[in-house]
Amino acid sequence: MEKYVSTLKNNILQNILEIEKMECSMLQKSKLIIPQLEEGFEQLKFFISNYSFKGDSEEIYFFKEIKPQLFCLLIYHSKVYNIEIRMPAGSIDDKKLYLERIQNRIKYFFDVNLDFYQYYRSGSTHLDHVYFLRGKPDIQLPLDSFYFERDSNFSTCYDFKLTKILAHEMLTVYISNKLAKLTKEDNDMESIHGLHSNEMWTDKKNALGEIIYGIHTLASVNHGNIDIIVLASMFGTMFNVDLSNIYQIYIELKGRKERTEYLNRMITALKKRMDDDDSK
Repeated sequence: MEKYVSTLKNNILQNILEIEKMECSMLQKSKLIIPQLEEGFEQLKFFISNYSFKGDSEEIYFFKEIKPQLFCLLIYHSKVYNIEIRMPAGSIDDKKLYLERIQNRIKYFFDVNLDFYQYYRSGSTHLDHVYFLRGKPDIQLPLDSFYFERDSNFSTCYDFKLTKILAHEMLTVYISNKLAKLTKEDNDMESIHGLHSNEMWTDKKNALGEIIYGIHTLASVNHGNIDIIVLASMFGTMFNVDLSNIYQIYIELKGRKERTEYLNRMITALKKRMDDDDSK
């Protein structure tokens, strides 16, 4: 069993690593990672359905260590995908409030499951035969509703709870990092707003939007590690124009027949200028 599981896990982790190297958003990465984990999980489930554990200790090891460590990645990336796709498109404060609410729900989950969490984290084993062996559970154990819908051949009374704990630990780190990044962006915004310029943008606002999204798409500022709102605020402050609706500008650009009208016009004008200079 260990050889099969090790090979399967290494293949999945290698595929995830390749996806994580891609230069795209976490939302896009999770969208690609989830099918990889789902397929691996189904392969593991099929293998176990045809495998006989050599004893209670091997069965406990599988449901306490192997399955949760793999399954938690699927739960984690599924939650990250849902978090990112539902992220408010408003202000930094709106995003922070949204993440803090999720953070509070995670804290509540840990509070509710404190006894089991402490049991697992302390390295205790005296109840492993109850928590991580298949079969009818102790009726006095508090069970998730999920327990009654599970595949009894591939689940124990608490392996899914442990999986959620591991996933929520990873999610706690992810959200904390997101909040820290938003706080930094908030501070950057304050610094930007402290700058003043007398220069005015005299073309259409959407034209400036083309430039901003072009720069952001090519990751030309901070290697792409800058939020589009921060980048828009920098240009807005520089040229005294309100770009708080930068997301709406992008929607309008995508809806036009000629999506990059200004950039195309800029390329034509710059080439002509260079050609005119060469002919002098």
